[in-house]
Amino acid sequence: MQKKLIILGTSSGVGKSILTTGICRVLYKDGHSVAPFKAQNMSRNSFTLNSGLELAIAQLLQAQACNIEPREYMNPLLLKPLGNNMIDIFINGKHHCDMNGKDYSKTKDIFKGDVLKAYDKLKNFEICILEGAGSPVEINIKDNDIVNMGMAEMIDSKAILVADIDRGGVFASIVGTIVLLEPEEKKRLKGVIINKFRGNKDILMSGIEKLEKITGVKVLGIVPYEEIDLEEEDSLNSKKDREYIESKLNGKTYEEYKEEQFDRLENLVRNNIDMNEIYKILGEE
Repeated sequence: MQKKLIILGTSSGVGKSILTTGICRVLYKDGHSVAPFKAQNMSRNSFTLNSGLELAIAQLLQAQACNIEPREYMNPLLLKPLGNNMIDIFINGKHHCDMNGKDYSKTKDIFKGDVLKAYDKLKNFEICILEGAGSPVEINIKDNDIVNMGMAEMIDSKAILVADIDRGGVFASIVGTIVLLEPEEKKRLKGVIINKFRGNKDILMSGIEKLEKITGVKVLGIVPYEEIDLEEEDSLNSKKDREYIESKLNGKTYEEYKEEQFDRLENLVRNNIDMNEIYKILGEE
């Protein structure tokens, strides 16, 4: 049976995509067949595959980190904002329709089948690492969720939660998120990662102990802030585009430089996240 794990965030911009990429890379380097998946992604930027189909940049990079061919079904729902509350909807990389954002938020049952069919195409991989979107506890739209805990429920996946300490209020954001989870969702949550830390980790330890006591959820890692030169989708962070990255190649090819960045990311994850615990969550001995 395939092992799977979904990486959730306390909000957008906490580093879900980059840590998902890093975890994928570690698992691949450890000899496992790994595939990424994100049910729904909202971004103005995407990559056009050789097939002519569109794929979100995050899932493109995650597939490359796993050394597998990026495929459109790794992100079955791609939403491109058009302005005036309208979105351009792509299903499996192909334009489907334009829709009002309010109407889209009510369409879980319409697109659920597309998401599950896409996910099923990855069933031959030993491990699937999924990525959530935004926050899993947006209580005004949570009933129609198909990308966070809604996705975890559909495929019976465990979850870990990423929080960004760089923006402040990290303990409150973690506790608040967990409090707003439903009882069955809390059972799926197996760990927390604190991302983008600057400074001495020892200062955090008393807070970590209190956090684990309050939530009953173990902190699996404290990841320091580090610049990794990989393209970013639009978010609260400034975008790294290919032109910016190519300005730093210093004689290397783009592919060689990107592999170096994947290796840097792998080291960042190995050195700061308890991968033994990740393997336990995935069901490894």
